Amino acid sequence: MDIMPKWADVVLIPLISLILAAILSALVILAIGESPTNALKLMIDGALGSTYGWGYTLYYATNFIFTGLAVSIAFHARMFNIGGEGQAMIGGLGVAVVCLFIPWPHWSLALIGGAVAAGLFGAAWAAIPAYLQAKRGSHIVITTIMFNFIAAALLNYLLIGVLKPKGSMEPATGKFPEATHLPNMHEVLGTFGIEFSKAAPANISFFVAVAACVAVWALIWKTKLGYEIRAFGHSESAAKYAGISPTKIIMVSMLISGALAGMMAINNVQGEAERLVLNAVEGAGFIGIAVALMGRSHPFGVFLAAILFGFLYQGGAELALWTKIPREMIVVIQALVILFTGALDNMVRMPLERMFLAAKRRKKEAV
Repeated sequence: MDIMPKWADVVLIPLISLILAAILSALVILAIGESPTNALKLMIDGALGSTYGWGYTLYYATNFIFTGLAVSIAFHARMFNIGGEGQAMIGGLGVAVVCLFIPWPHWSLALIGGAVAAGLFGAAWAAIPAYLQAKRGSHIVITTIMFNFIAAALLNYLLIGVLKPKGSMEPATGKFPEATHLPNMHEVLGTFGIEFSKAAPANISFFVAVAACVAVWALIWKTKLGYEIRAFGHSESAAKYAGISPTKIIMVSMLISGALAGMMAINNVQGEAERLVLNAVEGAGFIGIAVALMGRSHPFGVFLAAILFGFLYQGGAELALWTKIPREMIVVIQALVILFTGALDNMVRMPLERMFLAAKRRKKEAV
């Protein structure tokens, strides 16, 4: 029997962890010589106070939704996919290939083609570490980290030679054809009469990310495969006894995880940059780990955590612009959030469990 109700585990513990991280962050800001309340106001105004700010917040959140879902799928199978960064890079390569070499007649078809290519390339990059884990016993954490570096080296090679336009000095592909350009939020919401900033990079891929949340929820909790993934994650020996193949679960979980990480590229490569450049992922693969931890590997939790980290990214940029607080301060805040939601989870969980247990005892005694 669970000691705490589900809502406490999903909502209360992350909320308390976030508050603790905020308190420590405020102390650091005070030590720098700035006002925490002014810093918070600047972050809220910069990230949520205008459609321009919202556009950047949602753009970052879209990246984090995809990578957070990728990590969550692997978590459910008790695997730690640290390779989201590399899988997103290779997903960007997939997007570049289909956008540059296939003459798409309309952005809607290009979006489908880009999403499929990004997913396939990301899944293919995750397949090798998955196979090594399933068949050779190689630890998934080590292999996925190594494949991040291999992906970066491969992309560097391709962008300074094979895919770089003739005469260009920049390590990037040429601009994608106009038919592959995705509509931004200004165009999407404008059809419903809603005003939104033209300059913000948020685009229609945000709605694809939301659809991915729904799809992952349905997969994990409403399908036989999802049940097998969760059963394997809870107890490999029990799953084997029930006839569930460990090789199948490891391979399928990592393929889906890699595909989701790869699909991030429809936002940052096809939607925002409209070409493939070096360092396009910008650490989103690693932020996905924090998003999955804070969201308790549930798609709705991942969505909320991604919005929070999108807010931190955009709000942090405003802090760096208008105060003495460096941009790296946001990295510190993210690290504190990860620390409390991950490594120090029991520090919050155990006192709450004791409180709920005591409340149950008092209730029984009263009866």
